[in-house]
Amino acid sequence: MVTNLCYAQNSEQTDQYLDAIQKELRVKWPKNKTINLVFHGHSVPSGYTTNGVTDRLHSYPFLTLEHINNHYPYSVVNVITTSIGGEQAERGAKRFKEEVLSYKPDVLFIDYALNDRSIGLERAKIAWEQMIQEALAYGAKVILLTPTPDLKEDILSDDSDLAKHSAQIRSLAKKYQIGLVDSYLLFKELSKTAPLPAFMAQNNHINQKGHQLVADAILEYFKHSPKN
Repeated sequence: MVTNLCYAQNSEQTDQYLDAIQKELRVKWPKNKTINLVFHGHSVPSGYTTNGVTDRLHSYPFLTLEHINNHYPYSVVNVITTSIGGEQAERGAKRFKEEVLSYKPDVLFIDYALNDRSIGLERAKIAWEQMIQEALAYGAKVILLTPTPDLKEDILSDDSDLAKHSAQIRSLAKKYQIGLVDSYLLFKELSKTAPLPAFMAQNNHINQKGHQLVADAILEYFKHSPKN
């Protein structure tokens, strides 16, 4: 199921999107280099659980680091979170050049849709496109994430705010031919066979099990064997 949640214009491009990064991750010392993965967004990639408590090491950015460390034993990878709890994409776009690109991302992940409901689709799209364009101009690979659930919304409804933001994010991934981790679809499909509260720390924050699902989907971009 997870394989279908990764998107980069078509399946062949999905398999090849991070070829250059994977090749670098396989290089042994002393010819290897540090790879920077930057996670930009709100409270979820920041690792917030409930009552303001964070669980950073079990958030999906750091679970991704653990996966990559195990998969690429010669790699040197930095995971950097530029996410801020409570922030939406407009605010993230304002500080993008100084506080995100300054970390020299090789791969940039963007996850803002949960909070973008407060600014609406049109304003969110403008902010997302600004960040995508600036990241691509810098030379980073970009992977967009659709939102993780909010139990106050019906995840099976196509008319919910999160469903509409997810559709917009998918369209942006297609427009710019970049990566997509479709967390919303992942949890939507999961909800048909398992109770979503088992994967939630509170109504709008996933727990360790939920973060593991997102990290597993991200790892799909790092698992295939790149062509030489």
